Amino acid sequence: MLATAGLTGTAPSSWAAPSTPSSVTAPVSATDLPEPPSAEEAQAELDELTIAPEDDVPGYSRAKFPHWITQHGTCDTREAVLQRDGTDTAQDDQCRAVSGHWVSPYDGVTADAAAQLDIDHVVPLKEAWRSGASQWGTEDRRAFANDLTHAQLVAVSARSNRSKSDKDPASWQPPLASYRCTYSRAWISVKHVYGLTVDTDEHSALEGMLATCT
Repeated sequence: MLATAGLTGTAPSSWAAPSTPSSVTAPVSATDLPEPPSAEEAQAELDELTIAPEDDVPGYSRAKFPHWITQHGTCDTREAVLQRDGTDTAQDDQCRAVSGHWVSPYDGVTADAAAQLDIDHVVPLKEAWRSGASQWGTEDRRAFANDLTHAQLVAVSARSNRSKSDKDPASWQPPLASYRCTYSRAWISVKHVYGLTVDTDEHSALEGMLATCT
């Protein structure tokens, strides 16, 4: 796994943010896919999250969450996730995925070309902005947008990613119902790690999704 280190800035000092790219010395492998906390742990983390209305602070831009950054060699975050989440993947000398096989966990769609895939932020960038990230500095937002340490990034079908957009679980859940347990655990974990808030409808939806874990 990648090393972790607390980052300073306007984000809560308690989160365990990923290390800076310069500390990464080896490619991410399939064995490094972050596993969200168990359902029991996720429930405890959900109970600790601050419930507050979303604050749609003006000024949001994806550019305020710089991505994709270099992770190792010529590989950026997108290529690292494609390599991690695929099988039989091959990269060219620029680390671009030229072959492989992927299954989108959101909808079960299979892909044999990287162009068919998006790298989804489980907690979308704009959702994070409305939940507290508007108060962070650029370095903290960069860490969030490129986090390979926590369950924040996943290769999914372009269709499912664009259907989701910046919606929270009250408005969008993975079409593949069997994945909703994992998705809720990942969402809660990311919000907990980064000290982000949840609104009441989001909280209720997450409770319902966690109930599918049993």
